[in-house]
Amino acid sequence: MRRAFTLIELLIVIMIIGVVYTLAISSFQKIGDASKKVNLENLKEYLQNFPHAKSSKILCLDDCSKCDILVDGEVEKTLDDFLDKNVKVYRYDFLQGMFEEKQEVYFNKEGVEKKVCFSYEVDKKGVGGQVFVVLNESVYDFSTYFEPVVVYKSLQEAIEAKEKLIQEVLK
Repeated sequence: MRRAFTLIELLIVIMIIGVVYTLAISSFQKIGDASKKVNLENLKEYLQNFPHAKSSKILCLDDCSKCDILVDGEVEKTLDDFLDKNVKVYRYDFLQGMFEEKQEVYFNKEGVEKKVCFSYEVDKKGVGGQVFVVLNESVYDFSTYFEPVVVYKSLQEAIEAKEKLIQEVLK
């Protein structure tokens, strides 16, 4: 008498293979995400991926050689050589145009004021500050709420894009 696999047995084997495949693929994706180097272009998404109740923030002090990732006010991670002291932060205002933003005042746990080189914060809804960051002749546009960071070649190109957007909205 010949013994063959039943349809149920074949379906169970196929389901087990599918589950193993799904688990393997998801763990490979996590490994890829962990090795992904953070930069200004993916900073907003990087900060949004930290589980937080209030906010996640990058804070670079002094010469920007070391930056701390703060999640709900607590240091979660430190990034070395993320930026340099040449980083500049700008805001765009409809009436004033583009102007350099003054950095916030920061006091460490001992109450000593520290010089802030760069900071950027994302709240619990995933919304960050509407700023333009200039580094190494590239301009990173963080002013959009739900879209990735846009990179421009110059500050003038960023201003023109912002003014074009305003003209489209005013039509």
